[in-house]
Amino acid sequence: MHRTVVRLFVLAAVAEAFSWLALLVGMAVKYGPPGNEIGVQIFGPVHGGLFVAYVGLVLLLARLGRWRWLTVVVALVCAVPPFATLGFERWARRRGLLTVAPAGPAAGVPAAASDRTLEGSARS
Repeated sequence: MHRTVVRLFVLAAVAEAFSWLALLVGMAVKYGPPGNEIGVQIFGPVHGGLFVAYVGLVLLLARLGRWRWLTVVVALVCAVPPFATLGFERWARRRGLLTVAPAGPAAGVPAAASDRTLEGSARS
């Protein structure tokens, strides 16, 4: 799996969670005593963009990591409740779903070099 995609996914999961919080605060201000809509006007589109980015990265990681359908559904459902993306990211990391594959022959490393690396790690 590509390291950049995993990093973007983690960033999107964290940013989506905190944008949800900001949107909830904006909604409380809008419907509360101040009655000011500025928080919703700012954080609504920000959260929407981060939500779309999170969903896109879930689908990309699911394809690259060959996730099971149930895992994909859980990841997508976690985009709805506040802060659930953080929990899913931690769960996926513990399960090895966000592990970056080591470089090998497909990544441009000669086969002989990758064989030596594997032999060296087996001796340790």
